[in-house]
Amino acid sequence: MGRMLAVALAKRGAQVDIFDQTGPEAKQAAARIAAAMLAPLAESAITEDAVVQMGIYSLPRWKTLISELHSPVFFQQDGTLIVWHRQDGNEAERFTAHLHKNSLRNPRLANAQTLDHEALQNIEPQVAERFNQGLYLPQEGQLDNRQLLDALVVELNLLSVNCHWHSAVNPESLRDLGVYNQVIDCRGLGAQTDWNESSKTLRGVRGEVIRLYAPEVKLRRPTRLIHPRYPIYIAPKQNDIYVVGATEIESDDMSEMSVRSAMELLSAVYTVHSGFAEARILEMATQCRPTLQDNLPAIHIQKDKGKSDLIMINGLYRHGFMIAPAILDCTLELIRLGESKTALDLGLSITTEKSPLGVTACV
Repeated sequence: MGRMLAVALAKRGAQVDIFDQTGPEAKQAAARIAAAMLAPLAESAITEDAVVQMGIYSLPRWKTLISELHSPVFFQQDGTLIVWHRQDGNEAERFTAHLHKNSLRNPRLANAQTLDHEALQNIEPQVAERFNQGLYLPQEGQLDNRQLLDALVVELNLLSVNCHWHSAVNPESLRDLGVYNQVIDCRGLGAQTDWNESSKTLRGVRGEVIRLYAPEVKLRRPTRLIHPRYPIYIAPKQNDIYVVGATEIESDDMSEMSVRSAMELLSAVYTVHSGFAEARILEMATQCRPTLQDNLPAIHIQKDKGKSDLIMINGLYRHGFMIAPAILDCTLELIRLGESKTALDLGLSITTEKSPLGVTACV
């Protein structure tokens, strides 16, 4: 969010400084450890309507945003495939019913299409070697998160944004300088203390992913495996790279991946395609997603007399890439107009705190 906002504001003529406690590679960022799937219908089974609305809004915006970058970023909108083993048929029925109900409630969501073996063969031939049926969710997509992070750095340099890498700063110290009109805090879990003080508890939710090089596997689109204990996703990137993940643990532990998680992910991915047996493990990575108590994103604005306005953006949880353009546009509206109709339409929570009067307004 920080890089996207810095680029957008600089393009609009603002003078922007960006401070990051790490370097341009973003090695400690949650955004680096992600599959970057853009799947509002698939995620509707486990999240709130507001997040789904933001995901629907963001898909066409991603096309525009990526097309404006000078460096190429892999983007694909060929849908999502859902499969399951025969013994998990009951789980699949519940999942399918949930998606159907959500599609009826939200006409902007394309209906999931039921696939028999022949239809599955046409959509994803290699998966059809092991599965006889599935669901196809059209219009959903994905992008390459690491290419995007790198491309945004290129834009920052081209726009002459002052990038202060390896510079951990407290936003309050920047506000006190009196130099900036706004200070925007996109630190994720780095802002945990500040969010907890604003009465919105911020926590970490651990995620674990494996990156594989699998030249024998030729999946065309993100594929999800329904399973009662470890539903996995497989996101194909360019050059035969696959990002595999599933685990979601209520913990802020950022230590290495557990043996159990690695075994479950790798064994499950092998059941989808036997070619993964000869895949090479490029990376096993963990990170903690910044998550508010309701699992929803939020913007909190703090206005203090004699200081720069502080705009705090957080709680993007597991949906960061799916909803990032929506959060971006709402923030730009707030900066330009002092309010955001887009946020109202999408159900994004915005709170404003004014002191010393102590008046709080909620939008």
